[in-house]
Amino acid sequence: MAEPIRNFQTRAVPGAAVDIDQGLRAYMIRVYNLMGLGLLITGLAAVGTIMLATTTDPASAVATLPSGEMLTSFGYAIFGSPLRWVVMLAPLAAVLFLSFRVQSMSVSAAQTTFWVYAGLVGLSLSSIFLVYTTASISQTFFATAAAFGALSLFGYTTKRDLTAMGSFLIMGVFGIIIASVINIFLQSSALSFAVSAIGVLVFAGLTAYDTQKIKEMYFEGDASDVAGRKAIMGALTLYLDFINLFMFLLQFMGDRR
Repeated sequence: MAEPIRNFQTRAVPGAAVDIDQGLRAYMIRVYNLMGLGLLITGLAAVGTIMLATTTDPASAVATLPSGEMLTSFGYAIFGSPLRWVVMLAPLAAVLFLSFRVQSMSVSAAQTTFWVYAGLVGLSLSSIFLVYTTASISQTFFATAAAFGALSLFGYTTKRDLTAMGSFLIMGVFGIIIASVINIFLQSSALSFAVSAIGVLVFAGLTAYDTQKIKEMYFEGDASDVAGRKAIMGALTLYLDFINLFMFLLQFMGDRR
């Protein structure tokens, strides 16, 4: 993604600061609206998937999990068959496609790809309903929303340059990925707890940093298509921060079945 375009004023122009402020506000509202709609699509996809994947009728169940949940043939296909790898990897393919192709896509195509990606994430995340109780998932979501809102507001309003912190946090993301891969083989509960704790801190910081970066990308002279693509990529960035923060918090706050 291109480096942020900082909007410097070289001379005072009556009304210019007001115009920039109004344009920036409209731009950020657009980013948050796109992100919020993406989260809504993800939630609906996750709930719809788990409703189709589970049943309370033993006659229509093809498998029963240790937790007592009974899976339909659809549920077994996406959770118990090799198709589950497609479900897990499809969101990664979609986000990479959007990230590398967004500059050559129309705004409508980029937006549609974002919606598709959000739906695929919902399909992939539906499995959390088999691990955690619905009540704890809901509580964690609202806690994440409150924390995200406060952190994003800080990133938007602070006068402090968060660039140095952001570079450190991005290194932390790579560390989390490496540690998570290693723990697939070690199956260490202590390492898993450490990864979750660090993950919460890293994505909390990234929420503030990314908000500031998205704000600085605004330029009032952008053409509508350029501004549209910037807003979509900004929404994608904050969406990823929210989802990751939610998942790491869920490992602390979630009640397992």
